[in-house]
Amino acid sequence: MSFGAILERINPWRNRRLETYILRQCLITIGGTLAIITSVIFLIDYVEVSKNLGQRADLTSIHVIGLLFLKSPNVILVLLPFVFLFGTLGAFVSLNRRSELVAMRAAGVSAWRFVLPAAGMAFLIGVLTITIFNPIASSLGERYDQIQNTIEGKDIVANGEGGIIYLRQGEDNKQTVIRAMVGQTGNQLTNATFWTYVLDDKGTPQFESRIDAGEAILKPGTWQLKNAREAFVGEPVREYAALSIESTLNPRNAFHKRASPQSTPFWKLPLLIRQIENSGFTAAPYILRLHQLLATPVMFAAMAALGAVFSLRLMRLGGMARLAVSGVGLGFAVFFVNQLCGAMGKAEVIPIFLAGWATPVLALLSAMTLLVYTEDG
Repeated sequence: MSFGAILERINPWRNRRLETYILRQCLITIGGTLAIITSVIFLIDYVEVSKNLGQRADLTSIHVIGLLFLKSPNVILVLLPFVFLFGTLGAFVSLNRRSELVAMRAAGVSAWRFVLPAAGMAFLIGVLTITIFNPIASSLGERYDQIQNTIEGKDIVANGEGGIIYLRQGEDNKQTVIRAMVGQTGNQLTNATFWTYVLDDKGTPQFESRIDAGEAILKPGTWQLKNAREAFVGEPVREYAALSIESTLNPRNAFHKRASPQSTPFWKLPLLIRQIENSGFTAAPYILRLHQLLATPVMFAAMAALGAVFSLRLMRLGGMARLAVSGVGLGFAVFFVNQLCGAMGKAEVIPIFLAGWATPVLALLSAMTLLVYTEDG
């Protein structure tokens, strides 16, 4: 089945010629815009990768291009809102130049019928982006990070520096901080120290015990300690040849760097958030990322709607170029405010839910307000 046939099948307006025509024009210009932005990103990344990694590993041009296909998709996803803004703006300006919008308006067609296909298409692509494209791009980005760490000789151990790592595990009212040396196997530690704290009614941590072990092996649900010394406040030290204590860490990824919020796939975020919260750390950046991804379809629809609204003015009335530039400026303002809200959400200055959803919703409401003003005066 061809790509056009697939689009025809999933098109909710396939029985309506006007909406289908507008949708086709928007897809063509959005595809062209995506190709231009992708080319620019590839060019910039090619220079960066060649400079940073190519000289260290003596990579050929073919290898550098292969690394670009791993690195660039994440950057492209970040800039997709601009693709919909510029693409939709270009499509409607083209329709306006050919006087097709004039004919549609003269036939009594509402401006809502112009904008709805573009915004609806952007919303559907946003859903595909967070459910399919984001996991793929995250997987490619993770592979790129692994290759980069290998070339640069970086250690992949979590919080590790010179073979020493710090871990944290626990539940709501009990936390354990672990300091140890990395052993020869992936789940083995040496010279490990476990500090256990209990939270009182006010949430203040109170020291409970300390365990020093010559060797600690992490298994599902438990730490297996050897040559351990356990000390409680006000009690004599207890020595054990072997000791088992509970663990909430996952042996498969406890000793590796935790993926950044931007590189974590959409489907893995809920589980990772629960693991981080169970470990006693703040999961605010990951919760914010989850809300931002969920709001992605709304952001795409808002950008597409803004691009359409700012190009509906008839060519004969003049001022089209100024309106188009105003639309682009507003799009950049929306992107800047979204980044600002994200930074404030990570710092927990504003509620995380508000930081993730405020900008897309406000942008969509702004587009609808401008459309009402354009349509009804």
